[in-house]
Amino acid sequence: MNGRSIIEEARRTSRTLLTEIESKALLEEAGIPTVETLLAKSREESVLLSKKLGFPVALKIVSPEITHKSDVGGVELGLKTSKQVEAAYDRIVSVVQQRYPKARIDGVSVQKMARPGTEVIIGMTKDTQFGPVLMFGLGGILVELLKDISFRIVPMEREDAREMIREIKGYKLLEGYRGREPVDIATLEETLLKVSQFVDSNPDIKEIDLNPIFAYKDGAVAVDARVILEEDLLLREDLRR
Repeated sequence: MNGRSIIEEARRTSRTLLTEIESKALLEEAGIPTVETLLAKSREESVLLSKKLGFPVALKIVSPEITHKSDVGGVELGLKTSKQVEAAYDRIVSVVQQRYPKARIDGVSVQKMARPGTEVIIGMTKDTQFGPVLMFGLGGILVELLKDISFRIVPMEREDAREMIREIKGYKLLEGYRGREPVDIATLEETLLKVSQFVDSNPDIKEIDLNPIFAYKDGAVAVDARVILEEDLLLREDLRR
C-alpha cells in the first residue's frame, strides 16, 4: 500500500491517527529510514513474524484509538524466544482489552530490536501563524526531562538543518562526549530535510513524532513513528477561500 492509499484508507474509516505500521510505511516512501515493522493478527502469527525478522524482537499494540502504547502496557521489548513472544502477545492484548474494552485492536506490531544508539527526536506540529514547524532534540525520555530542542519553519534548507542540530545544548553528546560513539551528523541533517520535504508536499499531515531515532556513527533509523492527519483538509481549505 502506497502513501496516498494509506491516507485515503484512513479518511475512508474516519481516522486521523495512523498506526505505527502505516506511519512507517509513509515515511519509508519519503526516504526516511525506519525499523521494519510487520502486523501480527494472532499469537501464532506473531511467532512466525518474529522468526522471520530474527530475535530479539519488540511487540507493540496496534490500535487506531491508542496513541501512547507504553502508557497502557501495550509494549514488550527484548523478546528472545517463541515462548516469550506468545506470552507477550497475550499480555498486551489482555491488558489493553481491560483498560480500553471498546478500543479496536488490529493486532500487534512485530519488529526486530534495533541496536542501541544515541536517541534523538524529530517532530512536526502546525503553528496557527507559521504553519508546519519542525523540531529536533535529544530523544527518548530525555526530551521530556531536558526539553533540549530546536525549531525551524518548513520548508528548510540544508543550512537550517545544520544549525538546528548544532544549537541544542546536548550537541556534545552527538559529537561523542566522554568516549561515546559519535553519530553521523550528515545523516541527521539529511533526515531533517527529508521530513521537511515530506511535510511540505503533504498538507494532509498535521503532526509527526519520530521518537526515538537511534543515531549511529554510520547512519540512523526511526524505531517508533506516529503520524496524525488533519481532521478535514477540504473543509479547512474551503473556509480559507
